[in-house]
Amino acid sequence: METKEKKVKKFKQKRKAWFRGMKVMMKCRYRRPQFVYLGEKPTSGSIIISNHEGTDAPMSLEMYCSFPVRFWGTAEMNSGLRKLYSYQTKVYYHEKKHWNLFLARMFCLIASPLTNLYYKGLNLISTYHDSRFRQTLLESLAAIQSGDNVVIFPEKSDKGYLPELEDFYKGFLSLANVCKAKGIDVSIYVSYYKKKEKVYIFDAPVKYSELIKDGATRNEIAKKLLDRCNELGKMQFDKTK
Repeated sequence: METKEKKVKKFKQKRKAWFRGMKVMMKCRYRRPQFVYLGEKPTSGSIIISNHEGTDAPMSLEMYCSFPVRFWGTAEMNSGLRKLYSYQTKVYYHEKKHWNLFLARMFCLIASPLTNLYYKGLNLISTYHDSRFRQTLLESLAAIQSGDNVVIFPEKSDKGYLPELEDFYKGFLSLANVCKAKGIDVSIYVSYYKKKEKVYIFDAPVKYSELIKDGATRNEIAKKLLDRCNELGKMQFDKTK
């Protein structure tokens, strides 16, 4: 007697229906990348750090990865249309992507309302540069405890988004410490999105306890992970496989 094969249920992020529909319309802009895992694939409750590559890295993860994610995003992205417009024109398009400021302002008259709607659907975890960062850590801890993987883009991008990252902000280590205080030895995945090749590479996970067991400082740990991120970016893969 023949048996019917069970259909594998397609993974979907925990997002509202209107937002999932919005993502379908954006697939013509963001093509599916090849995901390469050098160890086990993320499942739940980890920290993922990645290069940014403009909107391409976060959008590729949101639209095509097969594990639950919540993203860190600067508070200006999550604080209403006026602040978002100011951030996108002056910081994102002008300073980081080196657009002409006038062109950035004109473009964002259309782009910012759409982006504001998108960020609402994305359910970002807002990040701050003051005492409110504690709120970021607590919300992130709750996300990890509920099974989400918290995605953080820690590269210092004052000079724009460079192929070889120069430095990391260390907020993700503060989150790992908060997890440790709650008895969670969180796994950290270093990843790199190769935009031209459309390949997203994930290194094997490393437990936070492994990173601190030899007494390494925050700067030393961040530098080690930064170097590994850049190493991933230089790897080559056969996309025909």
